[in-house]
Amino acid sequence: MNLQSELNKAALFQNLELLANQVVEGFISGIHKSPFHGFSAEFAEHKIYNTGESTKHIDWKLFAKTDKLYTKSYEEETNLRCHMILDSSASMYYPEVTNLRIGDLNKIGFGVLAIAALMNILKRQRDAVGLSVFSDKYNFYSPEKGSERHHQMLLAKLSALSLDDKPARETETYTYLHLIAEKVKRRSLIFLFTDMFQTTTDDEKLFDALRHLKYNKHEVVLFHLLDRQKEQHFDFENTPKRFLDVETGEHIDLYAENIKDAYSESVSAYFDALKLKCAQYRIKYVEVDVRGDFSKVLNTYLVERQKFL
Repeated sequence: MNLQSELNKAALFQNLELLANQVVEGFISGIHKSPFHGFSAEFAEHKIYNTGESTKHIDWKLFAKTDKLYTKSYEEETNLRCHMILDSSASMYYPEVTNLRIGDLNKIGFGVLAIAALMNILKRQRDAVGLSVFSDKYNFYSPEKGSERHHQMLLAKLSALSLDDKPARETETYTYLHLIAEKVKRRSLIFLFTDMFQTTTDDEKLFDALRHLKYNKHEVVLFHLLDRQKEQHFDFENTPKRFLDVETGEHIDLYAENIKDAYSESVSAYFDALKLKCAQYRIKYVEVDVRGDFSKVLNTYLVERQKFL
């Protein structure tokens, strides 16, 4: 049996931890280990002992075999604190997918698996991770911890989100970002996964909430999740269709081709304003197409981790 093939075909959230591990292993294969070493609990490599260095970490067993002095080098304890924020409002469940799996994800599915993959890396580094989930209310909060029990609890919560067939319709993103900013007290690397669509259109309040996340010297990365083909380029067949707002319930009947240009222009203007505000507030903005892979998310994590530390 080809395990990878079977996992790819399996219902995604019955195997979330396995699939998260698969995503990470596929990403880091061929990537060298970090060159930053200290003296922590996990052995990294031997290096030749230089006269004058402390003898505390000399490997005497290896000396007995080789008659040469080597010291043990260990991977550095960084104690990174990372807080994940996930938008679970109705628009995040677009596009409609009956059986979530790699290669067929909606925005919530992509966000859940991306967070699980990042948690996998943080677990390997023995770093602490916390999670906040919001929709029409602040649904879930867990502070940053590094235990295995905590890790499994967060995975269970993420899995449950993907199975929600009645997500909350309305959300005011800015309201809950303010609450989350007040919750995360100690300096952390914050990852926000959202499509940045909200029921109201008060952009200034939303931008102000993003700025609040930078409070207390946090570093913030906004992963802007979208189905680029549909949500940005409005690429639908030019036949009569009813378009339904999943958060307000409002609908409109039209030919997609009639408004495609105006729609794309309006959405692009909003995205440009969002990018500009993020740059102004020194928030890392990363546009992520949920039809793509996870390399952009994981690459961003590696870069931001180095900058944060």
